[in-house]
Amino acid sequence: MPGPADRPVVTRFAPSPTGYLHIGGARTALFNWLYARGRGGRFLLRIEDTDRERSTPQATEAILQGLRWLGLDWDGEAISQFARAPRHAEVAHEMLARGRAYKCFATAAEIDAFREAEKAAGRYPVFQSPWRDADPATHPDAPYAIRMKAPRTGETVIRDAVQGEVRVRNDQLDDMIVLRSDGTPVYMLAVVVDDHDMGVTHVIRGDDHLNNAARQQMVYDAMDWDVPVWAHIPLIHGPDGKKLSKRHGAVGLHEYQGMGYPAQAMRNYLCRLGWAHGDAEFFGDAEALAWFDLPGIGRAPARLDFKKLENLSGQHIAAMDDAALLHELQAFLAATGQPPLTPLQTDLMARAMPSLKERAKTFPELLDKAAFLMQARPIVPDAKARVALDSVSRGILRELTPRLQNASWNREALEAEVTQVAADHGLGMGKIAAPLRAALSGRTVSPSVFDMMLVIGRDETLARLAEAADWPETA
Repeated sequence: MPGPADRPVVTRFAPSPTGYLHIGGARTALFNWLYARGRGGRFLLRIEDTDRERSTPQATEAILQGLRWLGLDWDGEAISQFARAPRHAEVAHEMLARGRAYKCFATAAEIDAFREAEKAAGRYPVFQSPWRDADPATHPDAPYAIRMKAPRTGETVIRDAVQGEVRVRNDQLDDMIVLRSDGTPVYMLAVVVDDHDMGVTHVIRGDDHLNNAARQQMVYDAMDWDVPVWAHIPLIHGPDGKKLSKRHGAVGLHEYQGMGYPAQAMRNYLCRLGWAHGDAEFFGDAEALAWFDLPGIGRAPARLDFKKLENLSGQHIAAMDDAALLHELQAFLAATGQPPLTPLQTDLMARAMPSLKERAKTFPELLDKAAFLMQARPIVPDAKARVALDSVSRGILRELTPRLQNASWNREALEAEVTQVAADHGLGMGKIAAPLRAALSGRTVSPSVFDMMLVIGRDETLARLAEAADWPETA
């Protein structure tokens, strides 16, 4: 029978819907998606909603929305783990029928007493049920749990594609309950049954699950099922090297969407967070799909680095197709509850995008640079812009306006007219650009004045200059 490494790749992402999609979970999903999609395999989604008190439909939808925004598509419908409880119980009873599990009638008080006695004797407090080898004829008519028969000697060896070979002494593993006395399956069984039934070949997940792998591998062995390839990836830490928490800033994926990072920049950053392909830092999906492999994942925890994220985000914004960037910008506005761009603003943004996107690192920065497009006359200048438009500067604008009225409306002609007026007054270009910028945008920081002129057009440019020439003196 072929092993999991010989079959078509199937990976899965299995979040618990008890809150937002954590950035660490998003990276885990990305790694699974890349590994499967890069090999023509399948990427599946399972919602581990067995905690009925904490699992909510709203949290499930938040996870789905986060994955959609990140651009991670999954095959088939998302599977509910809770809905598969009868199948989990069926496997527990099959283990019982195979002699790989047994009925345990021990009470909680008896188990606690046994463990306390083991601690007092200086031994590892692994519960050893007296019912493991009991004659069925001695079984009482009472509720029972089903426990898996764990090996008592030797080691369980986890061959992990990231962590290497991990050995666990079997005398430190108890006979795990697989079905509680109320008939409900435990999570550790449900995970294995679901992964087996879904055909999962590679379990790629956080290394906080590494301790579970030994017990879960025993379930595979008890059912004579193929063990998947394990790959436990280190967690993400904050910049200070400590476990990532809210004190480090954003930890939910939705927060990064709200801060205005493009989805493809987040994919690039998360992929690079704990994984490497040579010295490559900036890359797109095609490269990630071609390059991603498990040996490239490091064993040390990755550290969140907002400066690196901002840098990558700026590179992606600059490199993106203008139409795609505008589409993502509209989606950002919708996601953050802001009004959409009007048809006129959309048209102006499309025309201005080549000059706007060069130095913007996020969508809010892009919108800030585009503020001159969003304003309707009369332009309301800020305090610094008013200072730039003193009486001398306003006089120069009045002189420039008729020259621009008759100029050809292209960059060369506009630059020539402005340069000539500056020269006539013995000024450098910077001295005349400042009041021009203030007049056109109401600010002292903006895109190139010539870019603004070309985007808003002759009539709007001349109207703004005329208004600025009549601004009152600053107090």
